[in-house]
Amino acid sequence: MIAVTLGTRPEIIKLAPLIRELEESDLDYSIVHTNQHYSQNMDSVFFSELSLRKPDYNLSVGSGTHGVQTGKMLELLERVYDKIGAESVITLGDTNTTIAASLTAAKSHITLVHAEAGFRSFDRRMPEEINRIVSDHISDLLFSPCSLASDNLIREGIDPLIIYDTGNTILDSVIQNLPIARQKSSVLALLGVNSYCLITTHRAENTDDKEKLTAILSSIPQIIKEHDCDVIFPMHPRTKKMIREFNLDHLLTNQSRLHVIEPQGYFDFLLLEEKALCVITDSGGVQDECFALDVPTVIIRDSTEKTDIISNRFCLSSVEPETIVSNVSRAMATGSRSGEYNPYGSGHAGKKMREILEIEAEK
Repeated sequence: MIAVTLGTRPEIIKLAPLIRELEESDLDYSIVHTNQHYSQNMDSVFFSELSLRKPDYNLSVGSGTHGVQTGKMLELLERVYDKIGAESVITLGDTNTTIAASLTAAKSHITLVHAEAGFRSFDRRMPEEINRIVSDHISDLLFSPCSLASDNLIREGIDPLIIYDTGNTILDSVIQNLPIARQKSSVLALLGVNSYCLITTHRAENTDDKEKLTAILSSIPQIIKEHDCDVIFPMHPRTKKMIREFNLDHLLTNQSRLHVIEPQGYFDFLLLEEKALCVITDSGGVQDECFALDVPTVIIRDSTEKTDIISNRFCLSSVEPETIVSNVSRAMATGSRSGEYNPYGSGHAGKKMREILEIEAEK
């Protein structure tokens, strides 16, 4: 029994290609969902949109501090893995779900498979960096999204024989789902918008810092003026909460070309990304999707684990209004990377992962 363990929107999207492959195989698997995201719009709706079966186990962990959230998961995952007789656990990325699943599997002597292994921001102030490092070093199999990630793992002393360069499943997801998004989504028609930039922010390093959050919001009217475009802002619940706590609502008022909307479903958001002039984000998953879509992207973070995509077109930006606006202009002025080598593979990562799991199951 394989326990595919996930808990956030990006994990659902990135593991969907592998889950589809498992569904077509003879491998026995269960989906274990921690519900690290606890909003219907932010999370569980993605299962139905992506035509995935409902999770076999839903732990309803919800929000909390890192310690509280991870602790709850450790307790509940241990029970679930024991109940289903898990022989292997597949987890992905760098969330609290990832580290909880990894620790539970390792301590229970269950084979641990870590997908999207080897990304490094080299910034240990980020809790995600700790999560991914620990998970990589206690895993039995590592599915690496690119050669740079594989090199990081080998440089840290991990046995190359357990590292498989599969490519990044986010590319699979975009290739599989973009035609559906184009056909199904009416979000742009409903908004009545054609030329726009898309902005998202949810990380604590931005939302919980009043100065940084003020800078991000203050950049919006400048972007509108500089590029004569609209700005679409799907607002994360955390961001909405902190804007109210910091009394920053006034920065979003009286702007006719700013569209603050609820978090979107997968297909609507994918279309919003594809059609944007530029995307401003602190999300790792959005970075990956925009890279796959070749949409100019400004990453409003001090560091990123996706170091192999950094360029003028996909750039890191410190969080000051003028710097963000300048980087948006630079990204938009940089030519398409169409035809260039894609470090994330050719869109068959899920299939490669399934084939490796089948070989391992026969041993």
